[in-house]
Amino acid sequence: MNWLLVITGAVIGAPLRYLTDRTVQSRHDTLFPWGTFAVNVTGCLLLGLLTGTVSPHLQLLLGTGLCGALTTYSTFSYETLRLAEQGARLFSALNVVASLVAGLAAAFAGAAVATAVWG
Repeated sequence: MNWLLVITGAVIGAPLRYLTDRTVQSRHDTLFPWGTFAVNVTGCLLLGLLTGTVSPHLQLLLGTGLCGALTTYSTFSYETLRLAEQGARLFSALNVVASLVAGLAAAFAGAAVATAVWG
């Protein structure tokens, strides 16, 4: 049963990542990977909300499945490397720092909201 929950979440998360990434990136005329940044920070927020507040089954569905497919460390790494190789070292460094800071802030914010709401 657990693997079905993970697969179901991933079936939703993967296309959602792709569509969100393309939509966000199409609105920005810059080398900075705003689409990947947006899905990763959103995933961190959702995982923060889920931490300790929902059933193990919902954590498998939404945390492991949906967020696992929604967020993408490999694309983040590739895009950061690509920026550095293209000479956009400032964007490359900004991507690393902003992703780390915003991702952690989103996770902490999600956990704080979850604690406040579901206490």
